[in-house]
Amino acid sequence: MSGSSRAYLEHVLAEALASVDARAAVRRTVGKDSLGALDIAGRRIPASAGIWVAGLGKAAAFMASALVELIGDRLRGGLVITGDGHGQPLPDALPLRFAGHPVPDSRGARAARELLDCVRRIPASDVLVVLLSGGASAMTSLPEGELELSDLVEANRLLLECGADIHAINTVRKHGSSLAGGRLARAASCQRIEVLALSDVPGDSLSTLASGPCAGDPTTFGDALGVIDRFGLRGGFPGNLLRHLEAGERGELPESPFPGDPDLAGVHSEIVARNAMARAAAVAAAKARGADAVDLGEILTGEARVMGRRLAALARSARRSGPTLWVAGGETVVTLTGEGRGGRNQELALASALEWARAGCGSALGLLASGTDGRDGPTDAAGAFVDAKNPISSAPSLPDAQRFLDNNDSYAFFDAHGGLLRTGPTGTNVMDLVLIQVGGDAKDLSGE
Repeated sequence: MSGSSRAYLEHVLAEALASVDARAAVRRTVGKDSLGALDIAGRRIPASAGIWVAGLGKAAAFMASALVELIGDRLRGGLVITGDGHGQPLPDALPLRFAGHPVPDSRGARAARELLDCVRRIPASDVLVVLLSGGASAMTSLPEGELELSDLVEANRLLLECGADIHAINTVRKHGSSLAGGRLARAASCQRIEVLALSDVPGDSLSTLASGPCAGDPTTFGDALGVIDRFGLRGGFPGNLLRHLEAGERGELPESPFPGDPDLAGVHSEIVARNAMARAAAVAAAKARGADAVDLGEILTGEARVMGRRLAALARSARRSGPTLWVAGGETVVTLTGEGRGGRNQELALASALEWARAGCGSALGLLASGTDGRDGPTDAAGAFVDAKNPISSAPSLPDAQRFLDNNDSYAFFDAHGGLLRTGPTGTNVMDLVLIQVGGDAKDLSGE
């Protein structure tokens, strides 16, 4: 049962990921006319303009590889910054740099400084194409002013561990990093910037995505301090960064450019892939195999373990006689209280397994929770699968399984007892997907 249910859900996931492939998304958005002019989302770039490329994030190299095929000898230069394992072959004119994620490192700081130097040299008549995807905030952490990289690293750790969502985390990041909050666009010397983005943030907010390097920032230094206070971090927050934010709140430092700032007038942005597209593809894949399918929407939010329990309870109580797939998207958080290792998708899956083990699975058959980028937290797994009929298979006992969850050690649980999903880098990044199979029987849809 578990093998066939898992095979079916993995097939659906593969179809969903293919729909938001970064290379395909760029090819759908960029074209050429008969006169050699480029068309980016309906906006024409004349053949006389040179093209510069700035790629930032986990999917940046994949996006850049597609773009350079389209622009050919019009490429004048640029830089691509991505994470380890996410590289792609690129021409010499477009250097590739690797940087740390989720923990910022000195490689990212050097690459960010190199990128700023690059965009300041672009001729005014040329065009900068910025390719954005998730992970860019950490990968381009270049401290502002008197700040040190260690200040940003420690702040990043505290914000990730306290359960802050990405909007809150990036509110702080945008007020301590030199590329964030519209500063990359402000630094560029050209008059036109085209942004193509894969959205990995709830609501597809361009000011939050990758900390908005080319977007107006509606938040302030005071908002950043509000995040720190809301999560009770002021006492242990890096002193340099805290003083930096306080100076900004007093008006001693300039705010990042707000929406509508004249410095951003030449920026045009297009989201080329998003979570909703992946969910729609998952629904279509299920229906193509004869199942009903329901898009639950972008409901994944809040604590991963709480969402896992809720989804499991909902699936348990579903009244479905025939096979049905439920598809949910979004991004949960994990508040670290233990010393284990895992990611939000693995924690959600383990919490679901415990719910089913205690209360029964009802009409639920299986659950697959995955990060669309192929990496869940600081692990080599994308997420995890749970067989609802046998949710803690081979685990020594229910209390033992609960101890794994209490220690935030979902990776160790699934590694020992089965269920880890490993995809490797996927070439995209549009938040997370949870697929739940309810009703019918797994063999009805698995193709077995």
